[in-house]
Amino acid sequence: MPESVCFGDGLEGQLFLPDNPGRAGAVVIMHERYGLVQHTLDLAAKLARDGYVALAPDLFSRWQGDKEALKRGDVRAILPDPEVASVVEGGLDFLKGHERVDAAKLAVMGVCQSGRYSIVVGSQRPDVAALVVFYGAAQESDWEVTKVQPRAMPDMIRELTAPTLFVFGEADHVISMDDVLRIKSNYEAARQSYRMVVVPDMPHGWLNDTMPGRYRPKQAEDAWQMLLGFLGDVFDRGWPNGRVEWEFKSSISRDYDFSKNVRME
Repeated sequence: MPESVCFGDGLEGQLFLPDNPGRAGAVVIMHERYGLVQHTLDLAAKLARDGYVALAPDLFSRWQGDKEALKRGDVRAILPDPEVASVVEGGLDFLKGHERVDAAKLAVMGVCQSGRYSIVVGSQRPDVAALVVFYGAAQESDWEVTKVQPRAMPDMIRELTAPTLFVFGEADHVISMDDVLRIKSNYEAARQSYRMVVVPDMPHGWLNDTMPGRYRPKQAEDAWQMLLGFLGDVFDRGWPNGRVEWEFKSSISRDYDFSKNVRME
């Protein structure tokens, strides 16, 4: 069963512990635009079942808006990167002090809107060993420098110290193949290690089993195994072992046309 935890200054989240005793690697798993909803808690529970300590923080702990409307997708919370990063960093500090956590094995995982925050936090925290992004951190808006996004994406990428797993979908209506290639080329220009996969025919959000129009059970399980393989490679086998490793796998139609990708519900 998850445990409700408070950390930092008024920050909240749900903590999931694996059944196996002793210390384990830990993942801060960040929610999508809808807030800390059941889907994120289900993913955190899966991480715990697979042997990891998982903390699902409420990135909008301090947001005073209508959280029920947020869950429905009727409103959107756009907070400054530094404010969201402070929540994640508070979660990392909490995990580092937890008796069940191996502090040398910390990961930050972002999904959709929170994908960007994996890179924001990774650029500031050399104690993070692995970064994970599912269908995020690549769309046009992620590259804009604004009041809420004060640092340019290429600058943050250059400052990363951990390898990143990216998982994208060919049929994503938000992230195009041009977007994927842009973040790929920025990682390579900065000599940052990555493992990047574009899964054929997948729409945006195909991990989410609470959205029947998007969910793809087989590919969701395959993607989960990619995640577990990546964490195992980094935490247990030391990947990329002091090297710069670029691993890119993509399968798209010869007639790929981003403008034909549609939003699924």
